[in-house]
Amino acid sequence: MKIRVQSIHFNADKKLLEFIQKKVDKLDQFFDQIIGGEVYLRLENVESEENKISEIKLMVPGGTMFAKEQCKSFEEATDLAIESLRRQISKHKTKTRTKLSEHKEVLSADELLDY
Repeated sequence: MKIRVQSIHFNADKKLLEFIQKKVDKLDQFFDQIIGGEVYLRLENVESEENKISEIKLMVPGGTMFAKEQCKSFEEATDLAIESLRRQISKHKTKTRTKLSEHKEVLSADELLDY
């Protein structure tokens, strides 16, 4: 899957970019119709240690999914955002399957009426 990573207010190193790509690629196991994604890494100027923000946006057929997490490290924030997206994908698949099965039931009922 093709993702674009933007680091805001700093330059991300190669290891961090590879880590993010590897984590996002694992989402293909749960839903193979992901079109693409964007990842925004941001440093916020606050006093607390939890100043690293990871935002992930995935484009899927029928809409987009978004997750934003703030933690002490970009790796931790990315892990939490990926887990949130995994749950969103699971819900999306369940809704899609439900709609498809209802559609099939309507079609089969119409076919029975034709006879």
